[in-house]
This record gives sequence, C-alpha cells and structure tokens, in this order.
Amino acid sequence: MNRNIFLLPLVAILFTLIFSCDTEDDGVIIVPPRERDEEIIPATLMIENYLETHFYNYEQFANPPADFNYQIVFDTIAGDNSNKTPLIDQVSFKNVDDIFQDGVIYKLYYLKVRQGEGDPINFSDKTTLNYVGTSLREKEILVNDEYETVYPTETFDSSVSPISFDLTRVVKGFQATLIEFNGATGFIENPDGTLTFDDFGIGAVFMQSGLGYYNTPPVGSGIEFYDQLIFTFQTYAVEKTDQDLDTILSEFEDLNGNGNELDDDTDNDGFPNFNDPDDDGDGKLTRFEVEANQYTLNPGDADPELAENEVEMQRKTNLETGIITLYTVVFTDANNDGIADYLDENTY
Repeated sequence: MNRNIFLLPLVAILFTLIFSCDTEDDGVIIVPPRERDEEIIPATLMIENYLETHFYNYEQFANPPADFNYQIVFDTIAGDNSNKTPLIDQVSFKNVDDIFQDGVIYKLYYLKVRQGEGDPINFSDKTTLNYVGTSLREKEILVNDEYETVYPTETFDSSVSPISFDLTRVVKGFQATLIEFNGATGFIENPDGTLTFDDFGIGAVFMQSGLGYYNTPPVGSGIEFYDQLIFTFQTYAVEKTDQDLDTILSEFEDLNGNGNELDDDTDNDGFPNFNDPDDDGDGKLTRFEVEANQYTLNPGDADPELAENEVEMQRKTNLETGIITLYTVVFTDANNDGIADYLDENTY
C-alpha cells in the first residue's frame, strides 16, 4: 500500500475541533480528548516496555546475506531469541515539544541503523524514502492461568516504491526523527526502470500518539485513538523547498531556530512565515523585499565574498561539468533599523 495517510495531521485535527464542539442536540455523545500532559505518561511507558522486550534484526545488518533487503524487522525477546540485545539498549532519544500544548515534552525514541552519507535532512525539506508504518498497542492475555502483557502491532501503511514527502506536512514525530538522518549519495537506474540508491539512511522511530494522530486518526486507516506509532524507513533523496515561493528557503523562515516552522508568524495572520508570501503583512510580497543573487563557480574557483546581510540559500553541482551554481539572498534593511525589510511592516 501507499496511501500517504500520515500527511496533513493539522487538517485532520482542526476538522475534528470544528465539527465536534456541540452535538448534544443530535443525540451524539462526544468524548473530549484526553489531557495531553496526562496521556504522555502511559504512552511513553508503553513504548519503553516495547523497547525493553523487543529487538531488531541487527545481526543481518552486521553480516548482510546476498539477498538482504535492508529492511528493519522487529521481534519479541523470547525462546530462541532470549539472548538478543533489546532495542532499549540500541536506540537514541530526543526531546520534542508538543505543538498543541505548552509544557508537554515528549521523549522521542529512534533507532539509527545507518546515518546515510548524502545530504542532511532539514525539517522543511522534500525527502524521498521508503517506509512502513505500524500501530502499537498494549493488551493483557491469559497464559497458563496468568495474565501477560503483550504489545501487538499492525501495519497500516507502507510504500512499495520510493515516495517523496514535504516534511512540513507529516506528523511531528516522523519529521523530528528524519532530521537526524541523511539521504543517499546517489543512485543507479536499473534496466527495469527502478532505482538503486547508494549509502542511504536506515532507521526507525517509536512515537507517542501525541506526536502522531492522538484522537484524530485518518478515517479508514486502521489506526485507533491514542495508538502509539512505529515507522521504519530508508532515506534516499533530499530537496530544499520554498513552500511559499518567496525566494527564501523554508528552513531560513524558522526565525527562532527551534525546528518548529509553525510558531514563526511575523504578522500574526495565522499563516506561518514559511507558508506566507508576505511575511510582514505590509502589502508588498516578500520576494520583492529581498534581493536574490546567483553565482556560477567553475572547478577550482573560490567562493564569492558575500555582501553584508547576504546569505547562501543553497548550491547545486553539475556532476558532469563540476560547475557549481550558488544561490543567495540579501536581506535588505532600507531604514537601517536592524530589521530586514521583509519582516518590517514599516518598510515597503
């Protein structure tokens, strides 16, 4: 399957908030969402218990068989696998803020099997990858007259071929993990039209429902309310983006540098800067309040000396000629007040 159901989480949540406010007259009982600062506790405990009782096929990665597909596979530590190293001893973690409630901070666990040797992934990039998404739950089963806790998982989505995602449109836990990886160094086109990527990233993420869909899972996805989510993935290509086409790459519109593109809204119009073609709301489009430059560097040329307030956006290399094209933006400040014109409503 390849349904891309972990796109647009904000739209789904806003839809639920708008249409579930007052249904008493219709005889429908709406259960309010759980408090996020309370739900995070059992959600994190469930994930940690899973990590303590499961392992991945690390031995195959250490000594890959000839036909190995480099897919991460999880299994329970039991029976013949009793001596396997648990995931909890192999994962890393980072703290990620809840984007809906201040003060709620998630401990996001992720498994880095291979970093990837290509370009690093940024929070606003368009990234090409393969993935498998599964839901994680907890239940008690009766075994030999005693109850035992198990952690059933169910695959709800996967890609059959590489697919590209705008990382500003995926669930927060997935975005926050992918930026810890790099893409591939290149690819080879096979006779059948498929691509084989070199030195790509390989990993997995174990996210609480608050970093996924919480109480608004996509309809028909098979994901239940408050399901924890696991994604395994292989990262291939990385492409810089300018979502609002204002000549400023979206990664540079995270003004406070916290990796959350949603909380930078200079004119407070409800559209974050990365998705607002007029950042300061002065009626003059941002692309007309900055200066875009382009430099061509032949092999052996030194980088140009950039002007004051000129910032490199990106550079592209022609692999055949070795010629580098350098793209920059000058953040002009016409009234010398220390605020770039595109962020200054008094300059237009």
